[in-house]
Order: sequence, then structure tokens, then C-alpha cells
Amino acid sequence: MFNHLIEKFLAKQTNEEARMRLGIVSGRVGLVSNLLLFIIKLIAGTMSGSISIITDGMNNLGDSASSLLTLFGFRAASKPADKEHPYGHERSEYITGLLISVIIIYVGIQFFTSSIQQILNPTSLNASPIVFALLVMSIIAKMMQGNFYRTAAKSIHSNTLHGAAQDSINDVYVTTIVLISAMVETFTGWRIDGYAGALLSIIIVYSGIQAINDSINDLLGTRPSKDEIHEMKELLDQYNSIVGYHDLLVHNYGPNKTFATIHIEIDDSWDMKHAHRVIHDIEVDFVEKLGVELVCHVDPIAIQNEEHTAIYRQVKQILKSLNLALTFHDFKVERIDDENHITFDVVVPDNVEKTNDELLRMIQEKIHQQIGCYKLIIEFDRLDLLKEV
Repeated sequence: MFNHLIEKFLAKQTNEEARMRLGIVSGRVGLVSNLLLFIIKLIAGTMSGSISIITDGMNNLGDSASSLLTLFGFRAASKPADKEHPYGHERSEYITGLLISVIIIYVGIQFFTSSIQQILNPTSLNASPIVFALLVMSIIAKMMQGNFYRTAAKSIHSNTLHGAAQDSINDVYVTTIVLISAMVETFTGWRIDGYAGALLSIIIVYSGIQAINDSINDLLGTRPSKDEIHEMKELLDQYNSIVGYHDLLVHNYGPNKTFATIHIEIDDSWDMKHAHRVIHDIEVDFVEKLGVELVCHVDPIAIQNEEHTAIYRQVKQILKSLNLALTFHDFKVERIDDENHITFDVVVPDNVEKTNDELLRMIQEKIHQQIGCYKLIIEFDRLDLLKEV
């Protein structure tokens, strides 16, 4: 419904401008619409004497406060980088989300108390057709609001607006429960209004706890999604001249501030200028195509050395024979202080239960039997982001 309008709104704007403007517009839309819904439900709740309707209305008032915080959050996040914050201020959006979650929980707890009082001391409900009409209007308005938030969130990749969209959908369920409760009590005389209010309060508190968890994860930092990793891997696979890559690390300083580091394996016969040119092209591609600031660490691999290549193939076959889906990288065969060394990192899948010491003993035994007396230096990696894609 809102796709065309949002695309037109975002036309001829940079990503950062689009994000700020659409975020602010979304905050204003939420502020106005939630205030109107609060007034509608307050009137309906007062007319009918329903604690669940008033609880639902106060939930919308809490949503208005959330929209106000969203406005401040997007404005703060749009501030440019400065001396104290060299990576910008986009994480302000995560802090805003955390504050919104606290408000949601507070509102839920307050009205859980009111609902318990209604259960202990029930009062009769007086719901008229006007009350029912107001509740139906509220459900339709919340569905439209949720659709707008979801479309806007997809356009600018905003977790805050995704959360607002989910909250709007939750409110549709909440108001539907309120409507059904009012109809049941009106037509049957069963006094379930307090129970409906208590149920809604629990739903509100639960959604607030989930939102807090999401905001804390964003602040602490989480692994990128499989789709994001796949996009990076797909781009790297286009460079046939490199030998391989590993040890991807991704750091987010906000929805539009993503930095990454990776080890790129290259032919050790390359000169510095050629290696720099290839690495530079990869880093530029990441910025232009994925919006990721990539820094590459170069790992020279002796692929032209026959002894090195033969031992590499033997080690690969040894790891395959263990039937544990182990992979390896950073492979080197060197002679140091009159001693032969084999060095490599082993990527261990999550489902492998053997300890690093057990794996080391198994690999050492087979290498000594099949390749010879080499000093082994093996690092085990169980957190490689690239191993799942």
C-alpha cells in the first residue's frame, strides 16, 4: 500500500538523508496516530467502564511516547562523526529502542495491577454500538500503521521501525481480544473484562522484554545474518586470482555503519604492487556494492612450491579422512631453526563434540604417520562466520 509513496519520498536522496527523513516521518506518523487511538479508546473505555479498553488505550499512549523517542533517536543517529565519536552516532537508535522497551514494560505492569483489582472487584460493562465501532476503527488504524512501519523499515533497514511494526501488529491482536471480551460480556453477562485486561498486560510486558533483548543484542553486537555473509562470500568468490579467504570479522556501529576485516590468501610470488591493487579492488567493491568498509589482511601462500603443494594435499586428505567436515586455512610449510614446521588453522563445525586437544592428537598422529616428522602448530577456530555458508 505504501511502497510507491515511500519510494517517491526517498527519490534523489542519499542513504543517510533518506534514513533520517523517513525515520522522522515515521516517528511523527506514530505520534499523531497513537495519540488519536489513545483518545478514542479512552472515550470508549470511559463510556463502557471497561478496564481492558482503558488498558489498551494506555498502551497506545505508551506507543506515543515510543514514537517521540523514535523522533529523537533518528535525529541523534543522523549527527555526523566527531572527535569523540569517530564512527558516528547511529547506535543512538539502539539506545532509543531500549528506552522504548522500558516504557512498554512499565505500562504493562501498571495495568496488570489495575486488571487484578477489576477481577477482585468487578463492575458491570456498558458497551454500546458506538464503543464497538470505535474498537473496529482502532484495529483498522493499527493494521495500516503496522503496514506503513514495515514498508519503511524494509526501505531503510531499521530495526527500530521493524520493532514498531511488530508492536503495531501485536496491538491489532490486543484490541481484537478487547473487542471480543467486550462483546462476550455485553451479550452473556460474563464478567471477563478484568481477565482480558490481565492477559493484555502480560502480552505487553512480554513484548517489552523481547524488545529489550533485541536492543541489548544490538548494543553488544551480534553476528551478521546468513544473507549478509552469503553476499560477502559471493562477492569474494568473483576474484579468481586470490587463493582463498578466511577469518571474517564484522563490526556494526549502527544500521549504516558496518566495518569488516578478512584474511585474503594470495600467491606469494606476487609483487607488492599487484597484491595491493587486487586487495584495493576488493575493498572498493565492498563499499560500493555492500556498503561495508572492509580491511584485508594479506596471507601469502606458496602455491608454486611443489613440496608445499604436496604436503597441503596430504593434510587436506588427512582432515577429510576424519569425517568431521573439518576445513583449514593459513597453511604454511617452513624451516625454522633447523626444524621443519607445518602451520595451519582448522575450522571446526558446531556439531563436532571432540575437544581441541582430542582433535590435535588425532591430526598429529596421522601427519606423523603419513607425512613425517614435522613440528605442528595448529589453531582451532570454532567461531568462523564463513563456515556456515
